[in-house]
Amino acid sequence: MSQRTLHTLFKPKSVAIIGASNKPKRAGNVLMKNLLSGGFSGPIMPVTPKYEAVMGVLAYPNIEALPLKPDLAIVCTAAASVPAIIETLAQFGCKVAIVMASGLADEVTEDGTSLLTQTQENAHRYGMRILGPNSLGMILPNLGLNASLAHTAALPGRIAFVSQSAAICTTVLDWANNKGIGFSSFISLGDANDINFDELLDYLGRDSKTDAILLYIDSVNEKRHFLSAARAASRNKPILVIKSGRSIEGTSAAKLHTGGLTGNDAVYEAAFRRAGMLRVNDLIELFAAVETLAHSRPLQGERLGIISNGGGPAVLALDELILGGGKLPLLSAEIYQRLNALLPKSWSGQNPVDIGGDANSVRYAKALEIMMDSEDIDAILVLHSPSALGESIEIAEAIAKTIASHPNRNRINVLTNWSGEDSAYEARKLFSKSRIPTYRTPEGAVGAFMHMVEYRRNQKLLQEVPQSIPVNIPADATFAREKLQQALAQGKTILETHESRNILNAYGLKTIDTWFTNDAKQAVAFANQAGYPVALKVQSPDIHHKSDVHGVVLNLTSDLEVEQAAKAMIERVMSINPDARIEGLIVQKMALTAGAQEIRVAVANDPVFGPAILLGEGGSEWEPTKDAVVALPPLNMTLARYMVIQALKTQKLRDRHLPLGLNMHALCVMLTQISHLIIDCPEIATLDLNPVLCAGEDITLLDVNIGLHTEPVDNASRLAISPYPKELEQIATLKNGNQVMLRPILPEDEPKHLAFDNSLSDEDRYKRYFGVRSKMTHEEMAVLTQIDYAREMAFIATAIGEDGEETTLGAIRASIDPDNTEAEFAMAVRSNYQGQGLGKLLLEKLVKYYKDNDTQVLTGFTMFENRNMASLAKHLGFTVTFDMEERLINMHMDLKASASE
Repeated sequence: MSQRTLHTLFKPKSVAIIGASNKPKRAGNVLMKNLLSGGFSGPIMPVTPKYEAVMGVLAYPNIEALPLKPDLAIVCTAAASVPAIIETLAQFGCKVAIVMASGLADEVTEDGTSLLTQTQENAHRYGMRILGPNSLGMILPNLGLNASLAHTAALPGRIAFVSQSAAICTTVLDWANNKGIGFSSFISLGDANDINFDELLDYLGRDSKTDAILLYIDSVNEKRHFLSAARAASRNKPILVIKSGRSIEGTSAAKLHTGGLTGNDAVYEAAFRRAGMLRVNDLIELFAAVETLAHSRPLQGERLGIISNGGGPAVLALDELILGGGKLPLLSAEIYQRLNALLPKSWSGQNPVDIGGDANSVRYAKALEIMMDSEDIDAILVLHSPSALGESIEIAEAIAKTIASHPNRNRINVLTNWSGEDSAYEARKLFSKSRIPTYRTPEGAVGAFMHMVEYRRNQKLLQEVPQSIPVNIPADATFAREKLQQALAQGKTILETHESRNILNAYGLKTIDTWFTNDAKQAVAFANQAGYPVALKVQSPDIHHKSDVHGVVLNLTSDLEVEQAAKAMIERVMSINPDARIEGLIVQKMALTAGAQEIRVAVANDPVFGPAILLGEGGSEWEPTKDAVVALPPLNMTLARYMVIQALKTQKLRDRHLPLGLNMHALCVMLTQISHLIIDCPEIATLDLNPVLCAGEDITLLDVNIGLHTEPVDNASRLAISPYPKELEQIATLKNGNQVMLRPILPEDEPKHLAFDNSLSDEDRYKRYFGVRSKMTHEEMAVLTQIDYAREMAFIATAIGEDGEETTLGAIRASIDPDNTEAEFAMAVRSNYQGQGLGKLLLEKLVKYYKDNDTQVLTGFTMFENRNMASLAKHLGFTVTFDMEERLINMHMDLKASASE
């Protein structure tokens, strides 16, 4: 992931077009035309042996004849010539190329190597990067660079658009130009075989010219890099994504389109949500979202006021708002009185505010002014339906002037919907020029508003402090993994309840008492041991669902019933499938289900994102996309709670209000325990808990099936999101003999870490923050504690105080650039623990971590006054230099060199 190369892609000073042409409708001709018309100020160098000049620009017969090394090369030739061209360009010193040819993966050389593989090898050998193949190109309006095959240029703006589909690119571009919406960058990824979403998200997330990012995705290949980059970028700016393949047929078509892996759409949805991105379902939603992002500010709250000149559109907007989970505020007495004095007696008297079908520009403007004065409203939607008065334009002008002059214009977002076509077109155009969001329908306007709300909620969720799980999770997974590996050694691919109980119990999960036997008489003995009533089940690897062969009998109450049921069950299975292998009978004590509710929890192994946790109603058949909500591990209590809320909100889980039934806290504990189990045990491929009996705080797993991976699994990359690295926990001893725990920081540490930061002396704070700094807010501390272990690290030192509570004594953190080149650290230790060797322990641990992580350089800066920090760094092998002008001490360690010493 080379961000340095991407700087060349986004800021080229010269461009070469390989395959430039004078023939109309050829790719090389369209490229030249677009480049010359875009206003790019750098050299544009056509390369072709066929012409002395292309469109009046001197051409060069081959790459070697170019007068200078191009920053960017655009390859417009047929697929067969691409590998050789890329090798020549790379040897010549070009670092980035856009490849427009398609079909490279389908054509092979004489030795059987595909053209795509050969192209990639030739590029990687010289450190060259490729956008594409099958790319439409890219447009950078701020540079006047139109290096694309698009039929029109893009206007300058502050939205970045990245798409795997060229057709979607041109569609969005056409619409945006009509609306007067511009872009900071417009990029067609094509097949994304090299430069991919993750690198572009890292770049665009830091790009000062980009305020929002839009993605069109067919498939994701680098799951961890993608989610890590998306999570980082979404903290700073909204990311909207439209994902094809919501249906099974659509998924197959998407795979044919880009050749990527196909994954479950519900898992994609969960991944987007976890990364803080907003998903839109179609182009109409996408256009509405672009309109909102281009012309609005971040919401200060979620309360929407509605002004309309008709009841019908107001009701449509209200329905969309309430059904979407939005908030409709009541009008305060003051606002009501002011509106009552302005409007006809027939006005609605409430929010939505129906100002009457005869409302003119004056009434609209005054009503909007009054609503913008309200402290109870965060956004206002102004609706207008065609009127016989014909003041559509005048009203729009009055609305725009009112917004521009109102003192609350930066606090309250105003959205507009001018319904109709001919009568509304000019008004919508006026709003677009005035940078006021405008929509064709009331529903579209409210939908766009709810995208803003959802983004705000996602950001607040990322700042929530999770509750620590209130159970003891095993210090390591040795016991569970031994059991699983024993099962694999015995050739088993599925473990049923009786084989799984000890594994699940070790993680605090409660199962029902279960026995396994091959003999009907022994089943009777086990039933007596369990105590009646019992359930009897047959186990056979050839039976997918026991209920299909009546392989489950419940509420057996006597020895005779058990023996008869066992014999009848075996006979029935054999009569249905004579070749079925019957491994034995399972005897279970019946759980007391009165007043309890049955649900289903599962873990599926998605081909794109790996393990995913599913939650829904009980039943033998379910389709995750339709019947369950999905979340990616690792889960904590906050994320588990969000998952349950999503399940209830979408009716994937129904609270049946039984006497015992669902308990939020207990459900979250169970889901978090399952997350720990899946993280610790890579042998587990699938997990099906069906049913799970919820009886208030008592949750019991009645029937369990664990599916095992039959092939070795790369545990390092198995999970889409890096889990808490428990292996980095360390007990250390200070000079005074006290023991401390050195470990990575957790989101749950936020309150104690805030207390630690507030405990620093004024002098320590001055040294830590390079000046006077106010105390941290919750939101700021949430960012520091909810870190992505894939791209940053923070170690804290903790000890148990006299009150039995854990206290943070010191902390060190470092963030790393996406290229894993350089990490920059900062450290702080409580005043009363300084001089005990704690700083040395923390810095040594950080150095070791980044050496093991293959990072190249570790740096830090401190003030002249902090000579102790400089001395410690020098003692540990840092090169220490003094910047007299900035009055800073620079600490630098070449980790590669020190690792080899």
